[in-house]
Amino acid sequence: MISISAPENEQILLKRAQALSGLTLGEIAAQVGIKVPKNLTKEKGWIGLLLEHVLGASAGSKPEPDFPELGIELKSLPINHLGKPLETTFVCVAPLIGLTGVVWQNSHLKNKLARVLWVPVISERHIPVAERIVATPFIWSPSVEQEQQLAQDWQELTDMIVLGKVEQINGKHGDILQLRPKAANASAKTKAFNHKGEPFLTLPRGFYLKTAFTQQLIHQHLIVE
Repeated sequence: MISISAPENEQILLKRAQALSGLTLGEIAAQVGIKVPKNLTKEKGWIGLLLEHVLGASAGSKPEPDFPELGIELKSLPINHLGKPLETTFVCVAPLIGLTGVVWQNSHLKNKLARVLWVPVISERHIPVAERIVATPFIWSPSVEQEQQLAQDWQELTDMIVLGKVEQINGKHGDILQLRPKAANASAKTKAFNHKGEPFLTLPRGFYLKTAFTQQLIHQHLIVE
C-alpha cells in the first residue's frame, strides 16, 4: 500500500480531491495498491477509508476532524446519476450521558461540521463497487442559517436525551439532523438514563444529516445535468 502524506493546506487538499473526479473507485484503489471488495455488505465504510488514504487524512478514529491540522472533516456522499443522495450521512456518535455543560458551541457535532470536504460518489446499487465513479468534490462550511438549523436540531435532540426520552426519538425529530441507532449489531449496548434518572442499556446513537439537506448542498455546489 502506497503511503500518502497529509496535505499542507486546504487548497492542496481540494486540488488532490478534485483530481479524483471522473475516476472509478477501482482506478483509485489500483493507484495505491488497495484491493476492492466485491460488495460493501461487510465493509460499509470502505469507500470512506479509501478516500481518507488517498487524500492523506490522519485522524483515524480519533474524535477530531479527519484532517486535524486543517480542521477539515471528510465525508463521502453516495449519490445516483442524477445527483440525488442515496442515504443519510453519519456525522458522529451522540453522547447519551455526561451532557452537563455541553452546549452547541463546544459540541463534537459542531466541531465535525465546521469545515467539510464532500466527495460525492455515484453509487447506485447495480454498479459494481470498482466501477463507481467519483463526482466533483467540494469544501463546505455551514452558512449562518444552516448553523442555526443544526444548532436548533441538536438542542432538541440533546434535550430529549437529557430528559430520558432517548427511546422516543425517531426520524420525525429534527429538520436536518436525525438521531438513530448506530451499532455493528444488536448486542452492542451503551448506558443511558430514563425519565426517572435511572440507568439502563440501549443501542448507541449517531447524529446523521438527512438527505434533503445534503441534496441542498449538492445543488449549491454542483451543476447536475
